[in-house]
Amino acid sequence: MIKQAVRMKLYPGQEAEYEKRHKELWPEMREMLKKHGAQSYSIFLDRETNYLFGYLEIEDEEKWQAVPKTAINQKWWEHMKDIMETNPDNSPISEDLVHVFEL
Repeated sequence: MIKQAVRMKLYPGQEAEYEKRHKELWPEMREMLKKHGAQSYSIFLDRETNYLFGYLEIEDEEKWQAVPKTAINQKWWEHMKDIMETNPDNSPISEDLVHVFEL
C-alpha cells in the first residue's frame, strides 16, 4: 500500500459547499477512484486557514497517475474550480506532503 498526502486550499466561505459536494460525490467518480487503485481517501479541513489535507492509500503509483486524464476527473475539476484554488487546467493547486512519522 502506498500512502500519499496533499494540501489544497478552499476559497473563503466555501467550506460548507465543499463538504456538500463531497457528500454528493458522483457514483462514476467514486467508481473511477476505486478502479485506479484508491483503497482509502480522506480529506480534512483546517477551518482557520481553509487548507484541505488529503490522505490517500493507493495500490499502484502508475495506475493512480492516470486519474487526471480521465473524463470524469476532468468534469470534477470543472465542477470544483469555483470554490477552490486551481491551476489553468482546473486541477486543484496542490502540494505533496512529506510522510515523516507513523505509529
